[in-house]
Amino acid sequence: MLREVRERRRALRDRGRLDGTLEQARALLDTAIGQERAELFPDPSDDARLREAELDTLPDDTSQAVRRLSDYQWKSDAARETFQKLKDMLRSEVLDAQFQGMKQALQSQDPAQMQRVKDMMSALNGMLEKDARGEHTQEDFDRFMDEYGDFFPDRPENLEELVDALARRAAAMDRLLASLSPEQRAELAGLMEEAMQDAGLAMEMSRLGDALRTRRPDLGWGGGEQMTGDDPLGVGDATTALAELADLAELEAALGQEYPGARLDDIDEDAVRRALGRRAVDDLQALRRIEAELEKQGYLRRNRGKLELTPKAVRRLGETALRRVFSQLTGGRQGDHDQRDAGQAGELTGSSRPWRFGDEQPLDVVRTVSNAVRRGAMAGPVARVVEPAPAEVADLVEGARADVLPGDVVPGPRPVRLGVDDFEVHETERRTGAAVCLLVDLSYSMVLRGTWAAAKQTTLALHTLVTSKFPQDAIEIIGFSNYARTLHPTEMAGLDWDMVQGTNLHHALMIAGRHLDRHPDFEPIVLVVTDGEPTAHLRPDGRSLFDYPPSTETLVLTLAEVDKMTRRGAGMNFFMLADDRRLVSFVEEVARRNGGRVFAPDAQRLGEYVVSDYLRVRRGRR
Repeated sequence: MLREVRERRRALRDRGRLDGTLEQARALLDTAIGQERAELFPDPSDDARLREAELDTLPDDTSQAVRRLSDYQWKSDAARETFQKLKDMLRSEVLDAQFQGMKQALQSQDPAQMQRVKDMMSALNGMLEKDARGEHTQEDFDRFMDEYGDFFPDRPENLEELVDALARRAAAMDRLLASLSPEQRAELAGLMEEAMQDAGLAMEMSRLGDALRTRRPDLGWGGGEQMTGDDPLGVGDATTALAELADLAELEAALGQEYPGARLDDIDEDAVRRALGRRAVDDLQALRRIEAELEKQGYLRRNRGKLELTPKAVRRLGETALRRVFSQLTGGRQGDHDQRDAGQAGELTGSSRPWRFGDEQPLDVVRTVSNAVRRGAMAGPVARVVEPAPAEVADLVEGARADVLPGDVVPGPRPVRLGVDDFEVHETERRTGAAVCLLVDLSYSMVLRGTWAAAKQTTLALHTLVTSKFPQDAIEIIGFSNYARTLHPTEMAGLDWDMVQGTNLHHALMIAGRHLDRHPDFEPIVLVVTDGEPTAHLRPDGRSLFDYPPSTETLVLTLAEVDKMTRRGAGMNFFMLADDRRLVSFVEEVARRNGGRVFAPDAQRLGEYVVSDYLRVRRGRR
């Protein structure tokens, strides 16, 4: 759902430009002036020359020119009609911006309909003022809707719903003005004001705008928005687009659940229905049930108001991912090729041996105590003196010896004393250790190519394999986009891509190198999953520098880190998720310098390739 909302926001931004009304108004004004000049040109009178001079002195600002011409007596009937069309267009656009659908209601240009709009706005403002005094009732609203409900196609059920809809459009129109350049903003605001003055609605619109801003100051009035389309949009259509963008932004924040205390119950079902349809509402309700069940079973928890996966959930996800990967692997031996000896760490072999100074294996308590007991038994029993005991106690002791009297000396148990030679430790098998670095591309291109889900599943599967089957190995997962960072197990399952530019393999290799340096006695393994060549590097001040096509400096610095890996004895195996020419050329150069291998797996088989390669490296290490 979150991805669909983001895609819809991008589609809305690509719909058109916000200055469509200005463009249309300028075109109509130029047409009217041209028609008037054509009428005046053949007229030899002084009046015609004065009119031409007046037209010559019109300001460049469209709104000021329209204001100047509002009292002009047009000589040309065609010019008069064009100018009236301009004023009607402005009036309908402004009203449609505030009241969605008003443009269609005003297409007939009926004076009675225009008067009805004025009456509606006056009644609406009166109802808002009455509500501010605490005197409004539902009956007042019902009467208003009975008379003017055709102006509101969404059919709000109460005043609050109506205010919310009107305030969102008013805030969107405010954002429209803020998104324009200062010159465009002043010009469009002047045209809108002139249109409302001409229609006799300026005062009512001002009253309504003030009331809506007072009641809903939280709607982000005045914030700008970028529209990247080529088609010009009228004020009404642009306002509708901006209002929908604001709703989608709010819904995206709710679906992202990134704020403290976020819950799925916070998501407005009506907003989901408006943006994504009824089926998305059903999905949301199913997600809420799943969330409650996962919390109940201990897979989710709330930490400082934020929902996160528990270690139990991460293990379960990793095991599931690993099972899927192994189900794709071809049959054959998957042996560990362990190196068995009495090492200081590893898994128990079932046997034990005498303790030696410096051993760190777990103590075999049973064998240690048994050694001490046997040694004590060889030294003979210890005599003891029988003390007098109450007769009633002696009578209760079954099998008591009648010939033993108080004061007699009889054999007794010898106390167990541990000596150095008694201690034994469990023998363990030592497995060869590996320092594993998995570098995963987090750039947005991974999502566009549909490889992100496979990369995340592969990451979870490899981490689970290493930590469960080869616990002596040290694994570090490193994600990289414009910067690189180490990913912790609980972070990986909920990991999202980065909507930024840059594939900073240079930084990722630096972090991987530090991990290998921390484990100098381990076998180094470096695996890189990416769909693009390096396009960013770290500057001396620590900031990332992006450049596409890749700059020479980016390639030089990245290959320098590759050479460092080669000197560490770390083979770098690349898993390419794209066949881009630049990427192929880069990884071939890495293979030439480093001696590592290059794979080009299908995204669905990525996990199989990565896990198999890791196991191959371990089997080849003696």
